[in-house]
Amino acid sequence: MDKESFSQLHQNILNCRQCANVLPLEPKPILQIHPDAKVLIAGQAPGQKAHDAGRPFDDASGDRLRQWLGLNKSDFYDPTQLAIVPMGFCFPGNTFFKSGPSKGRKSGDLPPRPECAATWHEILLGELNKIELTIVLGSHAQAYYLTQSDKVTEQVKRWAYWLEQGKIALPHPSPRNNRWLKQNPWFEEEVLPILRDKVKHLLR
Repeated sequence: MDKESFSQLHQNILNCRQCANVLPLEPKPILQIHPDAKVLIAGQAPGQKAHDAGRPFDDASGDRLRQWLGLNKSDFYDPTQLAIVPMGFCFPGNTFFKSGPSKGRKSGDLPPRPECAATWHEILLGELNKIELTIVLGSHAQAYYLTQSDKVTEQVKRWAYWLEQGKIALPHPSPRNNRWLKQNPWFEEEVLPILRDKVKHLLR
């Protein structure tokens, strides 16, 4: 596929409205792609802040992810270097639960809509043929990209194995995972330095 055709594919994704009747907000596919990208971030789905901003990881999760990767915003948002393809391209909505007689609070975003992967992922990933490292964030993306069905912690622990396959599994960088990070200090001590070196080498 030449760059003109790739650009048309990108535009077709941005114009997608197949989930309009089930999304809480107007469809707004959010991704970052370019045929020259060397690193792929395979995420879950944009949150509401990313939806409002119109670009992926423009929130607290993004701040943490950039710190994990050792990248500033300029490098992170360079599509010729780094592609960002979530399992669901649009904000899927939130789920709520009651914590008192008249209280409610967010309990997290809903899972990514399955239509995106079924419709777009195979053809899109086939055109991102310069990717040398796929960073797989969270359980939904890991279920799609990784062959084993281990839980997130086990997938992250197998970082050396996955790195040989050109992939690496990470927990989602959401602040909701602060407890996981505290319970697994080896992740920041052992995995992140290797990840940063790998990303620096690929994007230099």
